[in-house]
Amino acid sequence: MPGLSKTTLYLPEAAYQRLKALARRQGRPAAELVREAVAEYASRHGVRRRPTSLGSGRSGRGDLSERAETLLRGMGRR
Repeated sequence: MPGLSKTTLYLPEAAYQRLKALARRQGRPAAELVREAVAEYASRHGVRRRPTSLGSGRSGRGDLSERAETLLRGMGRR
């Protein structure tokens, strides 16, 4: 099958029997269920991308936190 890698998976006998029964009930190959389960697990536990908006307000200045009070002084007054 193109795009797939072959691997060996050892399961406890009880888990293997449940997998086979589930595959029979769904009319799908057990390997397909395993691929689906691995993909779901990887998506939940994989590296999460940071939002693209993160850092969008970056000023390039490293002293803003030290100057915050000075910079905000008078803000909100007319």
